Amino acid sequence: MGLKPRRGSLCFWAPSFELGVHRAFVLSPRYRAPSMGKEHPHIDDSLRAFVESQHVFFVATAPSGAVGHVNCSPKGGEPLRVLSPHTLAYVDRVGSGVETIAHLRENGRITVMLCAFDGPPKIVRFHGRGRVLWPGDAEFERLAGTWRTTRLGARSIVLVDVARVSTSCGFGVPRMDFVGDRDEMATWCAKKGEDGVREYVRQKNATSLDGLPGIDTK
Repeated sequence: MGLKPRRGSLCFWAPSFELGVHRAFVLSPRYRAPSMGKEHPHIDDSLRAFVESQHVFFVATAPSGAVGHVNCSPKGGEPLRVLSPHTLAYVDRVGSGVETIAHLRENGRITVMLCAFDGPPKIVRFHGRGRVLWPGDAEFERLAGTWRTTRLGARSIVLVDVARVSTSCGFGVPRMDFVGDRDEMATWCAKKGEDGVREYVRQKNATSLDGLPGIDTK
């Protein structure tokens, strides 16, 4: 009907409430879609306070290449620690799988995510490279005192060098109340004992789902 968008403008058609009629809308070339996400240059004090107040966080890793199992694991019990504006660390406890450790040993890629379940909505993501610190290593021993929990069942400490920090709205995350940490892990480890935990790791954590090396207990 004679409507000619200017060069560089975005034009799209949308249905009108008038039956059978479509109307054209022209957006200025200066238009920018609103963004609910924000990238941060580093982990500042506000983000640090948020991170260390959360009771659960999630880590995602994957093997190299186009095939293999992408993994996402929940972590709780001990908080995620901010060691510097670009460094995170957490205690990796014994479990039935060893995907995160195996993937980090192969390629180092990791994403750590936290989200608010109470208070203002927020999601925080850290993209970076992770390293596995083993019990007995100097770095492991230096950092172990950061968490006031038992060493029994601690397979490693994962150290993350953060390359990207971002936040987003978190509007879709439901509100939930924190009841308390579970004590089943500590009870299970105490019942197994140090030798029993070591044998469990030997049997269950040698390789990943895709056959990548996990934990060498020899």
